[in-house]
Amino acid sequence: MRYYQPSAGDDSRLCVKTGGNAYDLTSANQNIREFRDLLRASSIADLTIDEVTERLIENLDPLDEDGEIEGLPLVADEVWAAGVTYQISEQAREQESSMPDMYLNVYDSNRPEVFFKATPSRVVGPTEDVGIRSDSDWDVPEPELAVVLYQGEIVGYTIGNDMSSRSIEGENPLYLPQAKVYDRCCSIGPYVRSADSLEDPHDLKMNMEISRDERILYEGETSTAEMVRTVPELVDCYTKHNAVPELSVLLTGTSLVPDDGFSLREGDVVDIEIDDIGTLTNSVTTV
Repeated sequence: MRYYQPSAGDDSRLCVKTGGNAYDLTSANQNIREFRDLLRASSIADLTIDEVTERLIENLDPLDEDGEIEGLPLVADEVWAAGVTYQISEQAREQESSMPDMYLNVYDSNRPEVFFKATPSRVVGPTEDVGIRSDSDWDVPEPELAVVLYQGEIVGYTIGNDMSSRSIEGENPLYLPQAKVYDRCCSIGPYVRSADSLEDPHDLKMNMEISRDERILYEGETSTAEMVRTVPELVDCYTKHNAVPELSVLLTGTSLVPDDGFSLREGDVVDIEIDDIGTLTNSVTTV
């Protein structure tokens, strides 16, 4: 099942796509207006979110809509991210950095790199603008499989864009927070695929397309099978010895990196698609 919010703002409601149809869960129960509400209901009922949903849609008619999704599928209390989980990410970090050996050590080490990425105010949804810093001259999107956690447990998957300043991080690894954490530094959506309905998060095709003035500048494709870490391993590192919030998102690492000569500009459009989840589209603005 894929959960989404078709619109943003006060008129938001939680919907689901399943079996080729879409249903408005809020119309079945006005207390379920966002993904967090469904998670709390499933916890109280001791059922999975899909089991709760099956009961809610029993007497509902399918929706007759196929428009653009504008709302965030969930508002996470915090977003974290993992780094150097794909070989291409290790190579890119080495090329940009004045201290390349440190990234090789992370890629081969027992402990993965996990770092804080964003608060809710820094996260945007589908169709919104992601940001590039005005004090950076080398900026890229980073397409990632994102894990959704409720009370530290995996409940679903979505798509994440970990916007990054390669020039700032490359200048000094200690500048990583400035390269990663800023206004509009992260986007997620448009759907949350329930964990129970996704057969294998380690075997998903992923592709990214970047266009400028309707001209494609970059196209790339990969698979989560290329990830050197497993999802449970990354989640364990994030949650261990850490008071995680009720609802959080963990990005699992960069799988596609544009060539060194490429940098995003204001007005560019980034499309990230992951099989069985959807396509996340964002335009770019300067912050």
